[in-house]
Amino acid sequence: MLLFRWAILLLLLSAVVSFMFYAGTGQTRFKRYGLTILKWTLIAAFGFFAVLILENLA
Repeated sequence: MLLFRWAILLLLLSAVVSFMFYAGTGQTRFKRYGLTILKWTLIAAFGFFAVLILENLA
């Protein structure tokens, strides 16, 4: 469980860094990278928490 928390934290941090690069350079590719990383991080986090909730129900 600690591994998943660290992975989600690092992915969120990489999305923030990507958005900072976008703010600094104005290149839209960094914004696209940040949004893609953020989208898949949130999907993975929701899936992880869904598994935890289902595990507690059973």
